[in-house]
Amino acid sequence: MSKLNLNLSASLNIFKLIAKPSLCLPHVTVPTFNDLPIPLNKAFSGNGEKKVDIKAVVLDKDDCFAYPDHNEVYEAYKERMEALRAAYPGRRLLIVSNTAGALSWDKDGQMASAVEKATGITVLPHGVKKPGCGDEIMSYFRAHPETGVTSPHQIAVVGDRLATDMMLANMMGSYGIWIKDGVVPHQQKSIWSRVERTVAPFLVSRGYTAPEPVSPFE
Repeated sequence: MSKLNLNLSASLNIFKLIAKPSLCLPHVTVPTFNDLPIPLNKAFSGNGEKKVDIKAVVLDKDDCFAYPDHNEVYEAYKERMEALRAAYPGRRLLIVSNTAGALSWDKDGQMASAVEKATGITVLPHGVKKPGCGDEIMSYFRAHPETGVTSPHQIAVVGDRLATDMMLANMMGSYGIWIKDGVVPHQQKSIWSRVERTVAPFLVSRGYTAPEPVSPFE
């Protein structure tokens, strides 16, 4: 029997979400990874937003650009991933997953190493799972000034989950891009993933919007 991938960070932060539901909302929504505008600045133009300058991208893995339990980029997304890597070369592209690299799940780092080998992209080892690892992400970019990142509003978080990826983006003062449909067919997604796809339109219909990025680190 496979072990459960428990997420204490998400459980603790549920109280923040209850107090402020907009924390789980994305700034931009696209159907799939193939629909990402490149560079990502384009995603925020023409919407009355202030000028956005994305210097680095934090990528979720499972049901974002890859099937869960697979290390490689989904075949149909490989060309888009290469375009994203060209726009954000080297350490400006970072995978942050609650499986590969999450030290409570991937204790020996073997999953992270396998994903790095398959994608050529750095996987962040992190002690706290999303959405609570914003400080670990910022520490990574501070340690690599060649990325040009000096503030979290220069980072876009791309992922398929509202309660982890989009909440991470909003809690750390970054921009969130929600991959709404992902790789896995709707009927095969987890119950929580399916529920989230009703939450976003429900909140928007009641006037909630994603918060303007504000850094908690400054």
